[in-house]
Amino acid sequence: MATEALEQAFASTRAVLANVKPDQLDQPTPCASWDVRGLVNHIVGGTHWFAKNVNEGGSSDDGNDVPDFADGDYLASFDAGAKDAVAAFAAPGAQEKMLDLPFGKFPGAAFLGLATTDTFTHGWDLAKATGQSTDLNPKLAAQLLAGAKTSIPDQFRGPDGKAPFGPVAEAPASASAADQLAAFLGRKV
Repeated sequence: MATEALEQAFASTRAVLANVKPDQLDQPTPCASWDVRGLVNHIVGGTHWFAKNVNEGGSSDDGNDVPDFADGDYLASFDAGAKDAVAAFAAPGAQEKMLDLPFGKFPGAAFLGLATTDTFTHGWDLAKATGQSTDLNPKLAAQLLAGAKTSIPDQFRGPDGKAPFGPVAEAPASASAADQLAAFLGRKV
C-alpha cells in the first residue's frame, strides 16, 4: 500500500501528541520558529494541508496559517486530518498527479514522501521538546533516513524558518535511527 509509511508516521506522531500536557505548550522545541503550541498547530494543520493539496492539485498556501488547534481537541483534529490525508494519497492517480506546491512542482509520490518525513520528524521534535522518548519507530526512521540522504539537496538547507532543513548535525554513533534522521535534517540531538 502506497500510504503505509505515512500511516506509520501518523501513528508515531499521534502517540507523542497524546502525551503532550497543557503546561508544556509554551516550552521551546528543536525548531526555533515554534514553541510546543506552534509545533502542535503545525503538525495538526499539516495533516489537513496535505489532504487539501493532493485533492486540489496544489496550493499557494504554505500551510503555516492554521487555527490554534492546541486550544481544542487537537487529537481529534489530527485524527480527522490524518484520515483525510491518507484517503487523498490513496486515491486513484494521486501518486502520479503533479502538484503545484509553494516550493515547487512535484508528483504526488514525492509529496507523499515529504509528508511522511515531515510528520515523523516533527513528532520527534515534539517528543524531544516534551521529554518523551525520541526512539520512534526504528524501522520507519531508518527508511526515512535512507530516503532523505538521497533526496534532500543542499539548496533546501539553511537557517530555521528560512529553509526546509537545517545543516546536517552530528549524531552520536549510538543514536537511534530517529535521532540520526533528526540530526541529518538539522536538529541537535
